[in-house]
Amino acid sequence: MEKEFRVLGKARPNHDAVLKATGRKIYVDDMYLPGMLYAKVLFSPEAHARIKKIDTSKAEALPGVRAVACYKNVPQVRYNSAVRYIEHEIPDTERIFDDTVRFVGDRVAAVAADTPEIAEAAVKLIEVEYEPLPVLLDVEEAAREDAYPIYEGGNIVGESYVNAGDVEKGFAESDYIFEDRYETQAIHHAAMEPHVAIADWNFEDKLTIYSPCQNTFGFRVILGRIFGLPYSRIRMVAPAIGGGFGGKLEMTVEPVAAVLSKMTRCPVKIRYTRKECMLSTRVRHPSVSYVKTGVMKDGTVKAVEFRMFTNTGAYASSAMNVSGAMSHKVFSMYKIPNMRFCNHPVYTNTAISGAMRGYGSPQAYFGMERQFNKIARALGMDPLEFRMKNLVDPDSCEPVFHNPIGNPRVKECLERAGELIHYEEALAEQEATKNDRLRIGVGVAVGLHGNNCFGAHRDVTTMMLKMNEDGSCILYSGAHDMGNDNVGLQMEMVSEVLGISLDRIDLVQADTDACLWNLGDYASRGTFVEGKATLQAAEEMKKLLQEEASKVLKVPPEEIEFADNAALWSKDPDTRASLAEVMLHCQRDSGRELCCSATYAARRGACSYGAHIAKVQVDMESGAVKLLDYAAVHDVGRVLNPLTLKGQLAGGVHMGLGYAVCEELCYDEKGKPLNLSLKKYHVLRASEMPRLHLDFVGGGEGEPDGPYGAKSMGESPVVLVAPAVVNAIMNAIGYSLNRIPATPERVRAAIAGQKGE
Repeated sequence: MEKEFRVLGKARPNHDAVLKATGRKIYVDDMYLPGMLYAKVLFSPEAHARIKKIDTSKAEALPGVRAVACYKNVPQVRYNSAVRYIEHEIPDTERIFDDTVRFVGDRVAAVAADTPEIAEAAVKLIEVEYEPLPVLLDVEEAAREDAYPIYEGGNIVGESYVNAGDVEKGFAESDYIFEDRYETQAIHHAAMEPHVAIADWNFEDKLTIYSPCQNTFGFRVILGRIFGLPYSRIRMVAPAIGGGFGGKLEMTVEPVAAVLSKMTRCPVKIRYTRKECMLSTRVRHPSVSYVKTGVMKDGTVKAVEFRMFTNTGAYASSAMNVSGAMSHKVFSMYKIPNMRFCNHPVYTNTAISGAMRGYGSPQAYFGMERQFNKIARALGMDPLEFRMKNLVDPDSCEPVFHNPIGNPRVKECLERAGELIHYEEALAEQEATKNDRLRIGVGVAVGLHGNNCFGAHRDVTTMMLKMNEDGSCILYSGAHDMGNDNVGLQMEMVSEVLGISLDRIDLVQADTDACLWNLGDYASRGTFVEGKATLQAAEEMKKLLQEEASKVLKVPPEEIEFADNAALWSKDPDTRASLAEVMLHCQRDSGRELCCSATYAARRGACSYGAHIAKVQVDMESGAVKLLDYAAVHDVGRVLNPLTLKGQLAGGVHMGLGYAVCEELCYDEKGKPLNLSLKKYHVLRASEMPRLHLDFVGGGEGEPDGPYGAKSMGESPVVLVAPAVVNAIMNAIGYSLNRIPATPERVRAAIAGQKGE
């Protein structure tokens, strides 16, 4: 029997929607501290070079300049910008400034000045002489043993290898073997808010940084390593985030602001322009994948092998994090007994690759879902039915460690997506236009993403609740709200348990001095882990309130319920006391305050599943692709807020469509970026979007271990879009296209190449 919600389950707007809609939300770039200086960075024009000479004297002499920093006068501690917790061991390759630059856009120096204009003028006065080094841009060339080593020891960062069953035996038993190569590109996160930070290193040697980051506690670890400070002397605060998508999970501008603030003992603000964000922050890992599949004549998949290379760019950053995450996500979608996955992250002289929504899944699932479309066509099977035959069922086990995968409802997702897009009618249109210039194509893809970092990172979150003497309360959450209102959902959970109306619940979030430890907001863990911790904290506070209310109402604690800002006797709801009365009794008579915390460590991994079907129109002469209809259905367990979930789903589809058909950061042969503006880069406009058909499915009590049976939406929508769209294009034209984005030029080339699927 499903629980009847009082607060949850309703379509509520984000808790701060009014502030955002009226322009009153305070972001970091809105902030000003007394005596604040402004920073600008000098970026490398060379893709790979040693700095032979750097002269900052002219910049230092400019009136209004307060400090100039370069590798000569800052700590030379190596760090990794993607560190999550104190014992997280990944390659340390970065410095604030280095004597070697490794991509166009690498940091060379920075200036702090009285105004942004003075800082920008000063940066132009810095003179640098470079000694060029060999430039490697192609990931497979960089992975060769005889390639010039960007770092001592070679360009391969490491290996992620996972095996299930006997792959060679599976191939030997298969009726057919399919092998293909697939390629994905670097893209920009395109968050509305640029990268910005304010650092304040005061005379008591306390460093405070305000930054729209996704990992305040992880940033504190990195800053502690760089500057040798104890964590008690470092405060990280994320006041608001104007979009993250993983791009603000890794440290970028913060150490520059910090070192300039230390040099000047003044607050220092640094804000990148859009061009600088695209040039010098993070991109999604480009990839090359070789996929081999063994299949029976009836469509049963016997074995799959992935061999992949991911391009980590100039520094290690999330190389091993993303690779490790990617290595397990392909094992829980299909009932494939024999699978092998091997990926090598590789250094190149291109922009740093890092966390981005989907965290490796879009790259891996692009290859698998594209090849499964090809296999279905070759076997004469409907692509939807081919997937239905092989998809996992609820209560299945993954094939690596044979652990239960929970309650996946991906088959229901696929059925519902077919209903929403009128699949049979769409297929009839595809058949009817197969000889026309303007052809209709229908493409299917399934995919998943995890809900936490169980087994990989220290997946722990602690929430704290404090009651006020008027019966209101404050939630102290280490979570970072990136616009998806994960903290709003946490407040709704508190309201659901304690009966306190939402207008009487306030929030302190993402402040390392005020909140308890949290792993960070990534891995789509906001609902499944942070929500569970919030629920446990609320249940703990409920016990404390029952204990105090029982003294007021003179009834047993276990018979007390909470609703409408009051404590009620369950046997006679007219016997009640307001929470204000309970708290006044608590303070006046019991002589205590009510404050509690709850720590939740994820007990298992869980995945959010989805099925997408795309309908497109392709012009066989121009190669232009028009997105017509798009159905996206996801399994999120119990739906706790349908409005915010639909917003996340629509946003994820939009992001995935750009990845599929138009977005790509391009470089010339020397590694210089060619399209560092949104106009040239091409994010899809509203007028270019298809009609969206969105829905959710769930079963019974939802997902085991999830709060109220809920799972996250988060990253999963992005994973499926590119293969669904490119499958639709290929089903329209009949020719192979294994590289994205599917631009008109690439579609025309595929048609001209006449390579049938």
